[in-house]
Amino acid sequence: MDTYIALLRGINVSGKNPVPMAKLKETFAGLGFADVKTYLQSGNVVFRTKKKTAPAKLASEIEAAISHDFGHQVSVLVLTPGEIEHVAAHNPLWPKSGGELTHFHATFLFDPVSKATFDALKLPAAEGERALLSKGVVLLHCPHGYGNTKLNNTWFEKALKVRATTRNWRTVQALREMAAD
Repeated sequence: MDTYIALLRGINVSGKNPVPMAKLKETFAGLGFADVKTYLQSGNVVFRTKKKTAPAKLASEIEAAISHDFGHQVSVLVLTPGEIEHVAAHNPLWPKSGGELTHFHATFLFDPVSKATFDALKLPAAEGERALLSKGVVLLHCPHGYGNTKLNNTWFEKALKVRATTRNWRTVQALREMAAD
């Protein structure tokens, strides 16, 4: 069986698109997925499947099931353990000595963006903020807090014209560990 990580965009945010995690696990089980585990209420699911299907196809199946079961149109990005491992292990913004987890984030892009396109952006970064593109993920360091930055999910979606979903560094690390189990 292969392990995957599903990132759901925009559920359980300020009362919008409510999706209880227990019912979400049932939805995943109904698709034939095994060992379904959720992390927090923000749409992070680790699961296993015997299906030899591309992650994009799995994402489409999950989106359709969520639409059917919950009545919400929710974008889903499916990653492999190797992809989440790369993000977690190769963040040049993360200091070798560690750092304040709440200051680091990863914005996962649903479609590819070239380095040239990303580098051409005029980032509305505050002093000390940094962002870089690494294999389809925008890595962020927001020392003033994510709630205070203009480098948020909405800004990247508009600037890059792609769907995206952002996770804090604690969640990235937790998903890495869950996928490795």
